[in-house]
Amino acid sequence: MPAPQLVIQTTYAELLERCAGAAFSEAFPEDGTFVPKTVKGRRYWYFQVRAGEARQQRYVGPETPELLEQIVHHQQARNDERERRALVSTLVRSFGLPRPIHEIGEAIAALAKAGVFRLRSVLVGTVAYQAYPAMLGVRLPISTLQTGDIDIAQFKNVSVAIEDQTPPVLDVLKEVDKTFRPVPHIRDGRRVASYVAKGGLRVDFLTPNEGPDSDQPQALPALRTDAQPLRFLDYLIYEPAPAVILHNAGMYVHVPAPERYAVHKLIVSRRRPEGLAKRDKDLRQAEALLEALAHRRPHELKLAWEEAYNRGQTWRQLLAEAVTQLAPKSRDLLIKVIDGRRAMFPGLDLTFSNPPAHYDFKRDIVMFAGETLGNPVTCAISREALADHFGANGSSQDGRIQKFLDNRSTIERMARTKFLSWPIEDLDTVLIKTTDVPKLLKEASAEAPQRPSSPPPVRSRVVRTKR
Repeated sequence: MPAPQLVIQTTYAELLERCAGAAFSEAFPEDGTFVPKTVKGRRYWYFQVRAGEARQQRYVGPETPELLEQIVHHQQARNDERERRALVSTLVRSFGLPRPIHEIGEAIAALAKAGVFRLRSVLVGTVAYQAYPAMLGVRLPISTLQTGDIDIAQFKNVSVAIEDQTPPVLDVLKEVDKTFRPVPHIRDGRRVASYVAKGGLRVDFLTPNEGPDSDQPQALPALRTDAQPLRFLDYLIYEPAPAVILHNAGMYVHVPAPERYAVHKLIVSRRRPEGLAKRDKDLRQAEALLEALAHRRPHELKLAWEEAYNRGQTWRQLLAEAVTQLAPKSRDLLIKVIDGRRAMFPGLDLTFSNPPAHYDFKRDIVMFAGETLGNPVTCAISREALADHFGANGSSQDGRIQKFLDNRSTIERMARTKFLSWPIEDLDTVLIKTTDVPKLLKEASAEAPQRPSSPPPVRSRVVRTKR
């Protein structure tokens, strides 16, 4: 019997809190003092220690209530590694949640210990996706969870402003596997944004592309490495979420908010060449997350969609194209959550090829089939609608089907109008009810309206990169 969502999320929340405390204590083990700095009206905290006659400071983070609480309890932190290992074991073995392969887990652990995530880097890609089942209390398809790569992203301006550094990335990775080597960048062989081990494990560093598209690597001074600039990455890693990677006693990291991850996957799926395996994987991951988020976090998903959709015509075009590639259930769940209409998305239409109709006695409806993008669509009209508007009052079951056949073209036009232009009510059936008929008849009999290329305007959020 699957574990209840609340049990999984409660167990994970406890692990997340313990791992956050442990990571904080491990990052600042020696005697020292936490000191604040105010920059552009915002307070940031640093950990100050003496080194002979001099003082050294390490970056802690921007002031938040959670950070202030960690500072207060820094000296009271206790070693609870055994308890954390037990929680990880429960989530993996009892609840069947995913954990990374050992080599990936060890590499992330070394990077975390070196301070990569303390310095506000974000774990992205499929390893981050593996954190969402525990975070959301759901199971995601195993086929979408497999990876052999680690992707880490950081804003360049954050990397410059932090005033702290990790050891060189290559040195950190060689502590895990001595075969790690730098991969010269294809555009500039003197620069390195990727590292690969003999067994094939690859670690890539990324940063948002600012300004015109460019393949030139960018320096991340806080991580002492270069990074590959990528378009749309700023949207993905803005306001990341704390998470635990289920390896050993748990590793405290930052990952993209799951709703941003899902929307971002829709966008990047359209940037990959047709037929590329990664393109299909992008869509499958987006589908799995969209279905979970539609039930768990519909408000957050709606906001993430609106922000991306309002970023410009290119974003809207990529999102619209990607939505038409989703499985019908995932597509319609998303459209329903964002309060959209299927007519927003070019290529979505409802056509009919005159298949047989049949009567569903239990529901008192005449059912008939349509098709969109090669997928069947179940349509129906209620007994009351046939009686009130098409003269089927008092008719037998066969008589109602005959009344449907007599008025088939009109009813199909109404079904198409409701499918494309009305809010989604039922994911399984386009049902014409008696109260729908007057409005649908008016809309269906009018000239075909211009299908909108965009949804009603929504208030966009201005995204600013924080220091």
